[in-house]
Amino acid sequence: MRNIHALIIFTICCSLGFTAVGCKKFKVGKKNVESIDGLDGVVIDDLDAFPLDDRIDIDGVSEGESSFDTVYFGYDSAQIQPSERSKIESVAEHLNQNRSGGIAVEGHSDERGSREYNLALGERRALAVRAYLIGLGVDGSRIQTKSMGEEDPVSFGHDEESWGANRRSEFVILY
Repeated sequence: MRNIHALIIFTICCSLGFTAVGCKKFKVGKKNVESIDGLDGVVIDDLDAFPLDDRIDIDGVSEGESSFDTVYFGYDSAQIQPSERSKIESVAEHLNQNRSGGIAVEGHSDERGSREYNLALGERRALAVRAYLIGLGVDGSRIQTKSMGEEDPVSFGHDEESWGANRRSEFVILY
């Protein structure tokens, strides 16, 4: 229990420190994606590798959209369940076959817990998916992460079914 509190405090302090250092916001498709200076290998600091003026359509999917399946997580967990691995493997296969562009992984949580805790949990989920993609041979510089916390639910109920639908990571294609 003490370790969890220490992790929460550490996460909050880091978040405040990064905010004080400065964030850059980039327009990616229809979404703003934050990149925090000094976290090389976690997020992409320079989106020039993904020119937004050259929007293309691959297999009927345009930039800022995704046809990839959502990855779901257990309660208070960032561990990728065996049943969800094939979803990430299909994203890796796509990225390894299409060497241009990249992907943003958005981590989400359900409404339970504080806003700060849920932002940290969403980031851990996005980073877990990113790490799995890298393990499958995807260049880490092509994968951006963002935590949405509890701010963008797909289900607005207050029951286990709704909470389960909101504990997820989603993919946004970057070109």
